[in-house]
Amino acid sequence: MSLSRGAMMRTIERVKDHWRLAVLGLCCVAGMLAGVSDVGVGLERALRATAWQIRNQPASGRLHIIEIDARSITAINRWPWPRSNYASAIDQLRRAGVALIAFDVDFSALSTPAEDAAFAAALDRAGGEVVLPTFRQPLGGGRAGWSDSLPIPSLRQHSTLAAVSILPDRDGYVRRAPIGVITNGLPRPSLSASIAGANGSAGDDFPIDFSIDPGSIPRHSFIDIRDGRFDAAALAGKQVVIGATAVELGDRYAVPNHGVIPGVVIQALAAETLATGKPREAGWQLPLLLAVLLGWAILSAESRSRFVLAAGASPMILFGAAIVSNAALNIVFPLIPAMCVIAAATIGATVIRLLRAAKRRRAHDPETGLPNRFALREALRSYAGAGVVAARLSEFDKLAASLGADGTVELIRRVRDRIAVVSDGTTIYRVEDRALAWRCYDAAQLEARLATLRALMLSPVEVVGRRVDVALAIGFAEEAAGNPPAQVVAHAALAADRALSEGRNWHAHDTADEDATDRDVSLLGELDEAIGKGEIRVVYQPKLDLKKNRIVSVEALVRWHHGTRGFLSPDLFIPLAERGGRIDGLTLYVVERTIADLLQWQRVGRPITGAVNISAKLLGSDSFTQALVKLVRCSGIQPQLLTFEVTESAAMTDPEAAASALHTFRALGVSISMDDYGTGQSTLSYLKRLPLNELKIDRSFVQFAHQNRADGVLVRSTIDLAHELGLKVVAEGVEHEDCLAFLRNSGCDLVQGYLISRPVPAAELSSLLDKGVSQAA
Repeated sequence: MSLSRGAMMRTIERVKDHWRLAVLGLCCVAGMLAGVSDVGVGLERALRATAWQIRNQPASGRLHIIEIDARSITAINRWPWPRSNYASAIDQLRRAGVALIAFDVDFSALSTPAEDAAFAAALDRAGGEVVLPTFRQPLGGGRAGWSDSLPIPSLRQHSTLAAVSILPDRDGYVRRAPIGVITNGLPRPSLSASIAGANGSAGDDFPIDFSIDPGSIPRHSFIDIRDGRFDAAALAGKQVVIGATAVELGDRYAVPNHGVIPGVVIQALAAETLATGKPREAGWQLPLLLAVLLGWAILSAESRSRFVLAAGASPMILFGAAIVSNAALNIVFPLIPAMCVIAAATIGATVIRLLRAAKRRRAHDPETGLPNRFALREALRSYAGAGVVAARLSEFDKLAASLGADGTVELIRRVRDRIAVVSDGTTIYRVEDRALAWRCYDAAQLEARLATLRALMLSPVEVVGRRVDVALAIGFAEEAAGNPPAQVVAHAALAADRALSEGRNWHAHDTADEDATDRDVSLLGELDEAIGKGEIRVVYQPKLDLKKNRIVSVEALVRWHHGTRGFLSPDLFIPLAERGGRIDGLTLYVVERTIADLLQWQRVGRPITGAVNISAKLLGSDSFTQALVKLVRCSGIQPQLLTFEVTESAAMTDPEAAASALHTFRALGVSISMDDYGTGQSTLSYLKRLPLNELKIDRSFVQFAHQNRADGVLVRSTIDLAHELGLKVVAEGVEHEDCLAFLRNSGCDLVQGYLISRPVPAAELSSLLDKGVSQAA
């Protein structure tokens, strides 16, 4: 058996791995689809911007910007500037020992001959170390095509030309810069490539590194350079780029991470980017491979903490690796395809875990955490055994009412521990709120093991500081070939019910049990029809008022005279009606019949009150409460003629719901009686909380109260307590004259029992009222 179970578990684990591989394969497909499409462009850009913010770094300091700023424009007070200003700036920068001078200023138009000549002469003195811009721009005016703008010929002779054209993306942001551009039919390096000394082909471009802080690029006002008001040592050996930063000149563009900045600053950032080498833009395949490994870690995590750690760390590892590769190796990787793998793996693992959690919830009792009936059925399907043993706790409702929810959970666990001693290490399942079950693999040893269990259960169970006596009724059902697992479990529980009802220690399921079950199912299906046929009848047991010495009230009881089965005991069909959800209709019928008879007796001058039992199953039902209130109001009866009896254990099962329903009935005018008082292990707080008019002392205390001193003390003290609380007392089960005399002397208000009368139909009760019972009593 252990080998087959082990092999089964290994098979299950292999299937789990196959599912993981299948999910990981789908994740890879999702990542590759993202890689070959434009999906996630916005997210890719957002990730890149985040990486720039994390890597935020200063510029190298080798490149300075000479700003055509607002102060310079104000000082020269003319635009375009006379080109002699640029000539003066070049001469000043050369004397300072600047290594390279680059202009981001348009010189494609002629100015005055003298100004052009002055600028050309300065360029000549610079010995070709000045870079002038050339750029392409749309033709405009509705015409297609491009126009190439170059410096005027006299300036070209003594300078190097570089392209300053940078086109933004569709969203208006500048993210890339060219290596080279063809203008006027010739390939030319871009301004940034010229400054950085980078080589490349026309048409090539590269991503600008916006992690460089533009505020860290040294800047100087043009007017200060022209007039020689600067520290020459600060510019010695440096490269400079001259361009407009004044807002009014309009040369400004939106970029990631830095907002809107001047075009010359973008040129400087592009040059700084190329200074460390052109960024290499790798494909998405390598990050995807890393993501596959991380995705497997996510899918393979068994514990919740490991899953959360893997799912949370994986994107950070991937993102961190991309930042490191960019910073250390100057390689830029796209991350969205890999992130899609991580996201898909996380979603897939989450779905799998949710499904597993749902299965665990389905397979475990929420109160105790024990595996439940579903889990037992799954175990029965997995591997064979001899049968299933079920243990039902006797008097469970009373125990649960007395111990409360937490105490009940502890009780179940304590009983589970005792069963584990004799269950040969097998799993204990909670198949019902009041029943535990386990697998049996050796039927020959079953009776001996159950004898050991009975001996163990003789000792009280310690629960929340109390010692509680617990009795178990045991049932056993074989795992016969062809029997579905659900049926085996049901048969074991049914056998335990049979043992409990017959007062036996244990019972093995047989075909007779199935016949009894079929009978119960048939009776339940016939109950509604029996009411319509008149087979369900209401009889009344009189209550004698000991002070008035006459019958003043009756208790309505139900009887079923079946058409083919004959008389059926209420103990047979009422529990069936409660379990089958038919008790509400039956109760409403009894109340309706009782009201009709009370009204009839009232019309003939025999006004008495009538009591009807309300099942514990109904006290928490709002729909039943509303239906009952409507019935009483529409009947025309005075509600004071009705009493609703509830058992003590019923009021204790759910005190809040019971109190709410009973207060509703009291508000209507109906009296409330607590039936079977003394058997439910209640506390006196219930007598204070519930809106009671009457207590009925259980027959187990009344029957021999005149003979048994302990019973007599309990009965007297209960009568005195009830009277102190303003409640009437009814003693039930009175069968002897001596008992009646004892109750009369003890101050009891009402009595009922065979000494007064057996339950009789309404017609017989009328004659009994005519004769009176004072003489008999």
